[in-house]
Amino acid sequence: MSSFSDWKVPAAFQPKADEYTFDLEEALSSVLYISSVVPENAFSAATLGTQRAGNAVLIREPGLVLTVGYLVAEAESVWLRTGEGQVVAADVVGIDHTTGFALVQALGQLEVRALPLGDSDAIQIGDEVVLAGGGGRKRAVAAHVAARQPFAGYWEYLLENAIFTAPSHPNWGGAALIGPSGDLVGLGSLQLEQQRRKGITETINMSIPINLLKPVIEDILTMGQPDRPPRPWLGVYATEIEDKVVLMGVADRSPAKRAELRAGDVILSLSGVPVVNLAAFFKRLWALGGAGVEAPLTILRDGRSLDVVVKSADRNRIANNHRLH
Repeated sequence: MSSFSDWKVPAAFQPKADEYTFDLEEALSSVLYISSVVPENAFSAATLGTQRAGNAVLIREPGLVLTVGYLVAEAESVWLRTGEGQVVAADVVGIDHTTGFALVQALGQLEVRALPLGDSDAIQIGDEVVLAGGGGRKRAVAAHVAARQPFAGYWEYLLENAIFTAPSHPNWGGAALIGPSGDLVGLGSLQLEQQRRKGITETINMSIPINLLKPVIEDILTMGQPDRPPRPWLGVYATEIEDKVVLMGVADRSPAKRAELRAGDVILSLSGVPVVNLAAFFKRLWALGGAGVEAPLTILRDGRSLDVVVKSADRNRIANNHRLH
């Protein structure tokens, strides 16, 4: 298991128990440290590495733990550690690539209480929240909700109503977003920078709303993934530059790689519809049909317009996702 470092959040940013109506210490005890080891030949190893570490939350006793998918995708071994130092092996139950959630099952008894799921739809801008990593109050940030808005990720990912909080947590992956009532309302996924007035840049965290887990949790427990048709996946890494969607690269073994798309290509249209931003591009792609559908693209490369047809795939079939049987 990776070492449990001695870092801590500066005292000025840590939550103070007397400022909350719930038992802060008990809520924080539900947040765990998680680490995983991934084979070198795994699909995700090139981008995410073979040794990963972050946070997770016990959400159901005995031992059902929620984390973010990128921490455990294709993992061959997973370990959990409580704030009191108890270490337990775990196994991956399943991953939902649409939301980014992953469930793991502890293979031993965790001596902490589960954190109940809250209502992320009730979380509003200005609400006081706690973003907590494994290890108690010294690894938690007293934060506020800075925004509720859509988020489009370069890896073909879209949330319609993500939760953005500030100040930022330095170890955000899988961190528990604890709402005003002391329940779990989201899970930390990213750290981002946003421009404020007069050119000032602020670092914030993006969390996945917990309500996205509720309709799919039982499917993940029984089948390893939600019971819905897989979305078409191209394997492109794209960003927005001057109102254009530009490829930063393509994933190995992906449909985009086979179609010879490459970094620098500008996506002009998809199925004859102009591409104006990442969110519109993803929505249009997913509206074409299920995984395997063809995606007719018009791209701009070296000043020339080219038509390329990419036959999409099921992302789950590319990754060698291990699950508990």
